[in-house]
Amino acid sequence: MAEVNHTLVTEFFLVAFTEHPEWGLPLSLVFLSFYLTTLLGNAGLILLIRKDRRLHTPMYFFLSHLAFVDICYSSVIVPQMLAVLWEHGLAISQARCAAQFFLFTFFASIDCYLLAIMAYDRYVAVCQPLLYVTIMTEKARVGLVAGAYVAGFASGFIRTVTAFTLSFCGNNEIDFIFCDLPPLLKLTCGDSYTQEVVIVAFAVFVMPACILVILVSYLFIIVAVLRMRSAGGRAKTFSTCTSHLTAVALFFGTLIFMYLRDNSGQSSEGDRVVSVLYTVVTPMLNPLIYSLRNKEVKEAVMKFLSRSKVSRRP
Repeated sequence: MAEVNHTLVTEFFLVAFTEHPEWGLPLSLVFLSFYLTTLLGNAGLILLIRKDRRLHTPMYFFLSHLAFVDICYSSVIVPQMLAVLWEHGLAISQARCAAQFFLFTFFASIDCYLLAIMAYDRYVAVCQPLLYVTIMTEKARVGLVAGAYVAGFASGFIRTVTAFTLSFCGNNEIDFIFCDLPPLLKLTCGDSYTQEVVIVAFAVFVMPACILVILVSYLFIIVAVLRMRSAGGRAKTFSTCTSHLTAVALFFGTLIFMYLRDNSGQSSEGDRVVSVLYTVVTPMLNPLIYSLRNKEVKEAVMKFLSRSKVSRRP
């Protein structure tokens, strides 16, 4: 009897949101509109930064890479999620599941590092303005971004290799929107202690390390701002930092909920809603956050639109 449910699993069946077939079309239309908005918003932000010379600064250099990563990050998840909704479930091979898991971890880790780098950039700009140009050189910017990509690759590779050395058996249904570690661990047979340690290690060393950099950077920024005599200077500095802090709160808040907690006995429905927030909603909102709360970006958008109108005139 102990061997009844130990048939090894070679493919998984994604069933997120399929318990309500009537929701398939409305949800797919909503997620498709979110995805298209993500592609257009982030691609537009990258184009705007490349075209407008006023945005050729370190902050916008990092922001353009964040927008690029958000496009990739969302593209790893949403097209497959749409297929799950349209087909009321989707069978995927273990290799395809591993590839998606690696790409998700890769781009999510880069997002974490880029948000930390952007906080450090704001710290240097506010607290050491006279040294900003000499610290944030082109070589330094490229080095920081390259480091984020290399660290993201290492994190994705280690977690993927560790996760898929597990044996999966019995039930092959994943009640989630993509192949992520918490739902995969529920399908394992045998001891998964080592793999669960990897989850904790990722949560303890990657996310908190980035959050620590962000908190320390903004602690120094707040101290520097409070010392400013000009109310206008304080308002401008806070306005520049608010958009970044909003993006940080959205991204890290949902990731912390998913990874820094006990996953046993948790609601699958709650997990799916949170996963939609950090894989679908956050990449869509980032361009809006940085556009609506940033004077330079708004001015660049107006300039671009005015040029477009002039070019259309006969």
